[in-house]
Amino acid sequence: QVQLVESGGGLVQAGGSLRLSCVASGRTFSNYAMAWFRAAPGKEREFVAVINRSGGATSYADSVKGRFTISRDNTKNTVYLQMNSLKPEDTAVYYCAANRLVVGREPNSYEYWGQGTQVTVSS
Repeated sequence: QVQLVESGGGLVQAGGSLRLSCVASGRTFSNYAMAWFRAAPGKEREFVAVINRSGGATSYADSVKGRFTISRDNTKNTVYLQMNSLKPEDTAVYYCAANRLVVGREPNSYEYWGQGTQVTVSS
């Protein structure tokens, strides 16, 4: 089992920045690809960003490319999501997820999930 705990969400004005953190425990963190997903009210969960086990490869949804940066620190068992130039449409609950086998964009391929952290961007 892997336990994931997100933090760093909050209320920010459009154009502002937030940094989300997700701390993992329970298994060897560096064995897992890590991703961020988000779910806006009334919408399905959607892919945001993913990072491979070593941190050497990343991929982003087109909607956040150039504004968000995913990174990880395997010595701290933590994955981050730096969010800049935030827009009202970024408002959602953000979830981190862990996947031992695949570095992908499909939520169904992820084995472990955090409880989520709310990000609200006001216009």
